[in-house]
Amino acid sequence: MKIVVYPHVLEIGGSQLNAIELAAAVRDLGHEVVVFGQPGPLVKRIEELDLEFVPAPRPRGRPSPRVMRALGRLVEERGADLVHGYEWTTALEAYWGPRARRGVPAVATVMSMAVAPFLPRDMPLVVGTEQIADHERRAGRANVAVIEPPVDLDHNVAGADDVAEFHRRYGLDAGAQTVVCVTRLAAELKLEGVLAAIDAVADLTAVQLVLVGDGPTRGTVEAAAERANARAGRRAVILTGSLHDPRSAYAAADVCLGMGGSALRAMAFGRPLVVQGEAGFWELLTPGTVERFLWTGWYGAGDGAEHGVARLTGLLGPLLADAERRAELGRYARGLVEERFSLRRAAERQLELYEAALAGAPIQRRNWMAPAIVSASGLTAYRFTRRLNDVLGRGSVDDFNSRPVATASR
Repeated sequence: MKIVVYPHVLEIGGSQLNAIELAAAVRDLGHEVVVFGQPGPLVKRIEELDLEFVPAPRPRGRPSPRVMRALGRLVEERGADLVHGYEWTTALEAYWGPRARRGVPAVATVMSMAVAPFLPRDMPLVVGTEQIADHERRAGRANVAVIEPPVDLDHNVAGADDVAEFHRRYGLDAGAQTVVCVTRLAAELKLEGVLAAIDAVADLTAVQLVLVGDGPTRGTVEAAAERANARAGRRAVILTGSLHDPRSAYAAADVCLGMGGSALRAMAFGRPLVVQGEAGFWELLTPGTVERFLWTGWYGAGDGAEHGVARLTGLLGPLLADAERRAELGRYARGLVEERFSLRRAAERQLELYEAALAGAPIQRRNWMAPAIVSASGLTAYRFTRRLNDVLGRGSVDDFNSRPVATASR
């Protein structure tokens, strides 16, 4: 099978990293895979995995007719059997480009916390949680599958990098316990929890928080870290910026904080995990709490942001004081990832979905008009509403991460 994989961006982030690592795993199962996309920091990871990368032209807006034409040419030149777009923009470009013009099947993966309602209903859809899949099926979308964010267990292992060098590079206190959060510094989903973590750690003795990541709210986070460090009278919070390879940060942690793919990579390192959410949500991963995360994904919604600092402090204090408990939960986390979230298992499931999409392609080619019209109408309405909200000052950077299914379902 010849497949074009198209991540929505190649900045550091969970969805696009999943796309790349799954592409390599599918290639390793004997298929021809090329990655298409806007050049960015993750091109280095594509090269490390020995995948072919074809740069996309710069779009003026999304979806982009210019990008669709380039994607169509690539599909034709390589004789691709299928195009796989990650997130709604690339999914629509795959659908309106190669799918509509050449009849080449297109599959969408959405790892956001909610699915854009204007994605074509006849497009095979992959989501990251059972809860989101159930929501989409109830909304009338029939062709929905779940692939939980996979983890490359060969790549993400403790000892992969020099922890001592990581401590030296960032001036960490060898006598303090280390809490690590690898995250994008974005307003949607992330910022509330990051600020709560900064305040919580500043109130704990001999504990340092290492924040790994960058993004549009970095200035806000830096200011909060400076205030926390002044209050604590020490470097309680350390910002490293974005790291192409954050393995040494995970390996240096006594406890990790995170959501989504970052949470799973922390588990792969055998570290106890406190799952981050919104509205004051923090929850320790244990055998007693795991079922909720297997349903909602590695995220949750609490009962109010004002409770977040106290909730996190109440979890971290006893956990950091109990080395045996940390070791026990770290072993449990690693075992869970090995059992359920391996990259090979996800790649095998992905191939099954590709084969089903190819088998259903003739039917989709005959019956494409109605879902295409509904999709185009929905996209037009979305653009109008977004422009109106921008004018009224109510816009969000990421509309579908700003309205998580888990929050709406409380």
